[in-house]
Amino acid sequence: MKVLLVNGSPDEHGCTNRGLEEVAKSLNADGVETEIFWIGKNVPGCLACDQCDDLDRCVYNDIVVRFAEKAKNADGFIFGSPVYYSAPNGSLLSFMQRLFYSQANVLAYKPAASIVSCRRGGASETFAQMNQFFGINNMFTVGSQYWNQIHGLKPSDVEQDLEGLQTLRTLGHNMAYILACLEAGKKAGVALPIKEKHLSTNFIR
Repeated sequence: MKVLLVNGSPDEHGCTNRGLEEVAKSLNADGVETEIFWIGKNVPGCLACDQCDDLDRCVYNDIVVRFAEKAKNADGFIFGSPVYYSAPNGSLLSFMQRLFYSQANVLAYKPAASIVSCRRGGASETFAQMNQFFGINNMFTVGSQYWNQIHGLKPSDVEQDLEGLQTLRTLGHNMAYILACLEAGKKAGVALPIKEKHLSTNFIR
């Protein structure tokens, strides 16, 4: 089993990465392979061009497409972001919006979670925004003993957030447990839910 951990910070080796490393530590201890995937510093936003319907990938042949290829063989996902004005980093939002819109089927029915890193406030709002992606795409959101947040301006500060690091370790163990349960269910012949044909309505018809 493998979990992809997405580093949505422009700082490849900053606080967000340190948090993802803590989650990965628990996953590895429970026998789950991990890979931390850095999205880089500049990810363009969705054009709403709907070309992904014809191409079966995002029209931008960039980091989103490369991640989607890896996601096909992944069993679970952790998305991490720094907090910018009580919201995720703009590049990560662009990354997730394009990924979930163009490759929803690659992610569906797999467990996911988010973690956030901040200096002081805005963590809960950011955490809630990121979790919205999972609930709209038939994914299983994995929780922990507290909201998945760490605090500090630099990785050395994060080392002092003992409860935050413990929360992320617990998240890793919980993710490993859910993956094991899903694998056991698959071996026992438990099928995925039957998916109805999608109905799309709006407020005027």
